[in-house]
Amino acid sequence: MNLTCLIVEDEPLARNLMIDYVGKVPYLNLIEACSSPLAAMEVLRKNTVNVLFLDIQMPELTGLSLLKALNKKPLVILTTAYSEYALEGYEHDVVDYLLKPITFERFLRAVEKASQRAATGTPSAPIQSKEQVDAGHPFIFVKDGTKLVKIRWEDILYVEGLKDYVTIHTRQQKVISLQRLKTLEEQLPADLFIRVHHSFIVALNAIDAVHKGEIQIGQALIPISDTYRKAFKDFVDKNQIQ
Repeated sequence: MNLTCLIVEDEPLARNLMIDYVGKVPYLNLIEACSSPLAAMEVLRKNTVNVLFLDIQMPELTGLSLLKALNKKPLVILTTAYSEYALEGYEHDVVDYLLKPITFERFLRAVEKASQRAATGTPSAPIQSKEQVDAGHPFIFVKDGTKLVKIRWEDILYVEGLKDYVTIHTRQQKVISLQRLKTLEEQLPADLFIRVHHSFIVALNAIDAVHKGEIQIGQALIPISDTYRKAFKDFVDKNQIQ
């Protein structure tokens, strides 16, 4: 079964490698190799694409943002140098997740998976909105060392970010995960969590008191920065008992 495919990759060397790999597979027909998600959206609008090879970290728009913007998506194989995005990628029912540097053997295994799904007519799941995901799955899986840890929204007290790591403080434990605070923020439901500082996200139901410039959660005092002060004040005013 022949499959049309589209490559979306902003790095020229990585893009050329993917073009070379696609050319080695007889049943793959490359429509185009784009350097940006915006160009890819136009290609997807005008053509029938069976398989999308999609990088995640790109300027203008991330690969995952592109997926969220599509009402109907092809079979998707993610390509990235960052393993932290694997779980979020699978929420979008991706066929496979290729971690750079990608070998041809690993590439071929992913393509075979896509070919099997196309042959059996197994559709990709519709992309869920964040509200739908939150309602159906009140938890998150995060990577802690070599294991995945399931953390329920209701157990999170606050999250502290430091460069490429986050420390999730829960009622039972602290979990340290290799990912950026912004990435985790996008996965947390906005009605339950709020960013109050460049380095902190707090769970609204865990707040014990609000002092001048600080939030008290248990024995911890979380600073409120000027950048996020107004948004947090608006929330407090909205929920304050008159």
